[in-house]
Amino acid sequence: MSFSDQKLRNDPYGWIEDATAEIEKAATELLENGEASRISDEAVARMMTAAIRLYVAKSDGEERTFRPLTGARDETVTATEALSAVSEILRALHLGPMELALWYRRRPDEL
Repeated sequence: MSFSDQKLRNDPYGWIEDATAEIEKAATELLENGEASRISDEAVARMMTAAIRLYVAKSDGEERTFRPLTGARDETVTATEALSAVSEILRALHLGPMELALWYRRRPDEL
C-alpha cells in the first residue's frame, strides 16, 4: 500500500475519490442507455455545485489551475455540453456573457 493510499484511508473524506469514479462510470452508462432522467435534477445540481466549489477552492487556494474535465479535448464532454452547462450556470446566477468575458483568463501554460 502506498503512502497516498494510507493517507486516504485515514482521511474521513478519502471515500470521495472512489465515489467520484463510481459516479462517472454510472453517469456514462446512464447516458449511453438514454436514461439520464433516472437521476433527479436536485442530485445533478448538488454534484455540480460541489464540483464547482471544490475546483475554485483548489485552483485559487493552491494558486494553480488544472484541467477540470476528464479525458482529452472533447473525449468525455463535447463543446456543446460544456457551453450548455456554462450558459445555464450563468443564467442561474443572473450573469451574462459580458461578465464571463470580464472574468475569462488564459491559463499560464497556454500562453
